[in-house]
Amino acid sequence: MIEKSLSILFYLKKSKNDKKASLPVYLRITVNGAVTEMTTKYNCDPERWNSQAQRARGTNETSRTLNMLLDTLERKVHETRIKLIEIEKEITAVAIKNALTGREEKKLMLLDFFKQHNERITALINSEFAPGTIERYNTAFDHTRNFIMWKYGKADIELKSLSFDFVTNFEFYLKSERKCSHNTTIKYISNLRKIVNHCVKSGWLHKDPFIGFKMTKKEVLRDYLTEDELKTIATKQFNTDRLDQIRDIFLFSCYTGLAYIDVFQLRQSNIGIGIDGNNWLFTKRQKTDIPSRIPLLPMAQTILEKYKDHPKCLSERKVLPTVSNQKMNAYLKEIGDICGFSKNLTFHIARHTFATTVTLSNGVPIETVSMMLGHKNIKMTQHYAKILDRKVSDDMKKLLAMPSMKISAPVYSKD
Repeated sequence: MIEKSLSILFYLKKSKNDKKASLPVYLRITVNGAVTEMTTKYNCDPERWNSQAQRARGTNETSRTLNMLLDTLERKVHETRIKLIEIEKEITAVAIKNALTGREEKKLMLLDFFKQHNERITALINSEFAPGTIERYNTAFDHTRNFIMWKYGKADIELKSLSFDFVTNFEFYLKSERKCSHNTTIKYISNLRKIVNHCVKSGWLHKDPFIGFKMTKKEVLRDYLTEDELKTIATKQFNTDRLDQIRDIFLFSCYTGLAYIDVFQLRQSNIGIGIDGNNWLFTKRQKTDIPSRIPLLPMAQTILEKYKDHPKCLSERKVLPTVSNQKMNAYLKEIGDICGFSKNLTFHIARHTFATTVTLSNGVPIETVSMMLGHKNIKMTQHYAKILDRKVSDDMKKLLAMPSMKISAPVYSKD
């Protein structure tokens, strides 16, 4: 924040119960509209005080001494302002007051703000923030704290010390010391940037250290099940009810596009009659709080019917007998191995499969898919269209590599 105005005012501070012959003289300092005041430790008889001149009237020794002391104090205010400019410190009313009184201004520390932010969002867990979001911010906090110790040998760092160099070194630390991928690195840096942006907007930090830093993620081609793979997993016979249930829950997500947390929280109240007279899912994405309205395809409806009387569903009032995400992915890896899949089968692949194989590949408009997925904007959905374009490209490369395609182009005569 650039200092635009500085004003100084001396005045007598009166109180209701103050019946003394003289009153304390106070100094009010105003910078950019922000005000602070302090006692001068001098007194003056109200009868001798000139409020317009902000000095004592008369030429007696008492008045001359007081006025000289006030002149000296006013000069010190201006000298302090110049010193703050020289040491490149922000000029505020409080900073000038602290310098005059010898009081050290409280240092604003990065991790203090980061910790405060995380405590606040933790208090809103499951109402405004998902547990996964809290966990990611806590991990970002740990990475930031460890980086500060690694780079600067300190437990924390002042906000004013943040710079573009700090950000680029943090990026290097995450990639080299923590072995984070590029996109994971950008996620953690984005978490830090939210805290820094808040400090900039609040006026605690004058310059954004992220100016000029590129936050672009690398495009990742996400795995999804092809139509043949979807049939394989749907028709596979498993030896345990445990794997049968996990497979069914996974397939339910393949045919609805719901993420794990949304399936986990799904209740009978989320199922209703849609505009076409058939059953629909009416829910909100936990991650974005965006409403999703999804017509239930026959396969998804069959799975719900299968588990409507399951003891776990009845006792917990759920529509499916879900387990923890960690167990779900561990069992899916087992299912993937049994099915002979080369890809690592995780629950989120189901959501990608709904977007690609189930909907976009079958001609469902991208705008409709975007609404069912609960995306904030269509750009998020276009990523899946790019996946399909890449598949078309890869398939055409295979076609061009076939011997039957290695035919010379016809030669036409110029006549």
